Amino acid sequence: MIETLFDGITRRSVTTPRLTASVLERPGRDGGPTVVFVHGNVSSSLFWQPSMLALPDAVRALAIDLRGFGDSETLDVDATRGLGDFADDVASVLAELGVSNAHFVGWSMGGGVVLQLLLEREGLVDGLTLVAPVSPFGFGGTAGADGRMLSVDGAGTGGGGGNPDFIARLAGHDTSDEAGSPRGVYRSTYVNSYERLDFEDIWVESMLTTSTGVGNYPGDSVTSESWPGFAAGRRGVLNTMAPTNFNVAGIVDLAFKPPILWVRGADDVIVSDTSLFDINYLGQLGVIPGWPGQDVAPAQPMVAQTRAVLDAYRAAGGSYTELVLTDCGHSPHLEHAAAFDEALAAALQGAATPGAATPTD
Repeated sequence: MIETLFDGITRRSVTTPRLTASVLERPGRDGGPTVVFVHGNVSSSLFWQPSMLALPDAVRALAIDLRGFGDSETLDVDATRGLGDFADDVASVLAELGVSNAHFVGWSMGGGVVLQLLLEREGLVDGLTLVAPVSPFGFGGTAGADGRMLSVDGAGTGGGGGNPDFIARLAGHDTSDEAGSPRGVYRSTYVNSYERLDFEDIWVESMLTTSTGVGNYPGDSVTSESWPGFAAGRRGVLNTMAPTNFNVAGIVDLAFKPPILWVRGADDVIVSDTSLFDINYLGQLGVIPGWPGQDVAPAQPMVAQTRAVLDAYRAAGGSYTELVLTDCGHSPHLEHAAAFDEALAAALQGAATPGAATPTD
């Protein structure tokens, strides 16, 4: 049995009217700020432990397992609410803990969760750090910086895009290093150079806590008349990020706009303008047959869409900083921990982010 908790981190269960959730905590000093970490898809709060321990001593760090992940309760996900079920769960846990406001850190899908919290929970979010976040227009099925939908039903997005072999390996608790295993996926897509990183067994155990099924990962799907023949369903994790269900570009119109730090890896293959998880881009590469061409099914410009929304957020009175880390994949907080920790600490102090840049790619 692998010990998954780091020294200095405690775990407890918190029961709310919505669910019983598992929460990791690194205590801070009385009166210090609170930072809430929200993990991404096929992961759990375990991934945040190094970042939690690196925070200044005064800061209280909380990391919440979303429903169906980690040690939290497995409940069906209503994808028609976008990431709303997850966001409301997080808010309910914080209410139970007496946390009225905090700085939020969201990774990948978790970035979408904290953006939905910003959009719907006035006063809760003091600041945001987005780590390789899902596009404000969801995952797949859109084009252009404005997130124009390619089809009315979101063809090619949602639960139908899940890999059956990978799902079976998750359900079977496969810890091998075969290419399609969770460990293989971690090595090839979560990070850019896994050989130099520690704690891989813990990260794999975290991935294996993912609840599989129609109501959880990946979710259901429906047939579509548009290529590739399926579209997002109404239940489960992947459908929460389909463009038919998820759009948080409305943060631009908020009256209160807390500062945002956007951290991403230059070599990310999951959230990218050429994502290896985007059905349309895989069609362009010839991996999925029958691709109808660039005019009909272009790859989603995920990074460009995030930048466009954040530029509009800034133009409307908000502020954001973009930090791009080279030789870095989908997990900047693991791959370049020192740079990430420094940037997060600076964001908590309202200072400029060291080494920040605004690229044009």
